[in-house]
Amino acid sequence: MQLTLAKIETKQEIASLAELASDIWHEYFVGMISNEQIDYMVEKFQSYPALNDQIANQGYEYYFMTVHGQPIGYVGIKQEESKLFLSKFYLQQEHRGKGYGSQAMELLTDICRSRNLGAIWLTVNRHNASTIAVYEKKGFKTIRTQVADIGNGFVMDDYVMEKELN
Repeated sequence: MQLTLAKIETKQEIASLAELASDIWHEYFVGMISNEQIDYMVEKFQSYPALNDQIANQGYEYYFMTVHGQPIGYVGIKQEESKLFLSKFYLQQEHRGKGYGSQAMELLTDICRSRNLGAIWLTVNRHNASTIAVYEKKGFKTIRTQVADIGNGFVMDDYVMEKELN
């Protein structure tokens, strides 16, 4: 099945994105971080007001990953001078392991090439071994670790990974 990226632009699409993000985060991160931290991070980074502000004021672009017109996940990106920051990359549980992540990564690489960007970089939770393995398989390399205080007594304990594009 062919995956496409559909740019999120309308208020209704942003509201649908916030709902999808909350569902995915509350399924995926259980056991990796506390429920309290999941709730806090969804509200701070993936709620309607947060997403709307990121799109309107911070230079972020969000896309639904769609199959047959139905959203099955989403990506959030931000173009920097010579690189693309992959801020969010999430698939619904029932669509993982079917090649959609690989298709989405190819589409992101195409975006980079069309914009003359030389690399994609991201942050990933250091305890998220399965996702780290997927990124490594896709050619990403860990370039450093970072701990970011996100408020409310919570931190993001991440690897910064980067993939150079030819």
